[in-house]
Amino acid sequence: MTAARGRFFTFEGIDGSGKSTQARRLAAALEAEGHEAILTREPGGAPGAEAIRELVLTGEPDRWSPETEILLFTAARRDHLERLIRPSLEAGKLVLCDRFADSTRVYQGLTRGDLTKTVDALHELMIGLEPDVTFLLDADPETSLRRGLTRGGELRFEGFGLDMQERARAGFLALAAAAPARFRVIDANRSEEEIAADILAAAKEAL
Repeated sequence: MTAARGRFFTFEGIDGSGKSTQARRLAAALEAEGHEAILTREPGGAPGAEAIRELVLTGEPDRWSPETEILLFTAARRDHLERLIRPSLEAGKLVLCDRFADSTRVYQGLTRGDLTKTVDALHELMIGLEPDVTFLLDADPETSLRRGLTRGGELRFEGFGLDMQERARAGFLALAAAAPARFRVIDANRSEEEIAADILAAAKEAL
């Protein structure tokens, strides 16, 4: 990226790993240091994408086939990219996103069938953007599942159970191993403050 362009940070990890909390903390810390930080999420982040979010994150675990989910998530991401992510980056802002394409690669591409090539082809065709830095919060699957079920709200993916959590964790770690320059793997089995300190230090280094 050029000096005038913003930076794109994403937060990934299994459900209940603390991504949303840490994304909020980093946004607040960067703003306190004078940066303009845009905090967003996927699926969602733009009106059309938020409407699709309601479709994919509610209902029974097998409501959609993996193939249909890939199309829905890609449509939401495209809307998000056009309306928020790309304009913010071009304006020199920092964009912090709770989940992005790596989640689709793992949940639809790896854990629900061997559809990785389909996910990557759609991403290249319709999105064409990778984050500058991806923070992978690596958490214990059993603890994260329990946390996710306790918090309530959108529970469709937690409804797949512990086996899904374990396969998703392995999938995220495999992505991190394949792209070490982009990923920062963060031990999420620690206090919220310790995790936040590591993420802030890594973000400052990237900036």
